[in-house]
Amino acid sequence: MLEQIMNSSNFDYLGRGLAAATMRHEVISNNIANVNTPNFKRSAVNFEDLLAKELHLDNDGRRLDMVRTHDRHLPMALPGKVHAVIEEDGTTTMRVDNNNVDIDIEMAGLAKNQLYYNAMTTELGSFINRMKGVITSGQS
Repeated sequence: MLEQIMNSSNFDYLGRGLAAATMRHEVISNNIANVNTPNFKRSAVNFEDLLAKELHLDNDGRRLDMVRTHDRHLPMALPGKVHAVIEEDGTTTMRVDNNNVDIDIEMAGLAKNQLYYNAMTTELGSFINRMKGVITSGQS
């Protein structure tokens, strides 16, 4: 029973979301720490877009169903479980020293990520409490 709970899709998505939020916090903190470092290029964490592709969602959050229209078509392989990826933004420059960190954008991103992290931990706690209730409901 415990193995089924730990391997459930909700638990998996929430765990990967928390890992992505933790990584994003570290990356944003690194960007902020290097705001005055010449030639530093900011980085960002990509997770939500990759997860949407894993779940086959379009830009509006609707599920895209894939079908094979002919037996000779290649089978549609589902991608593996995606994880957060750090991507460096080397395409922009904010100042003459080639640094592209905007402190206002980074601070806003940090606040947004904190809200995301808090929501994920709340949802994970709620999921665990629901599972605990299911497990103990049959006991006297």
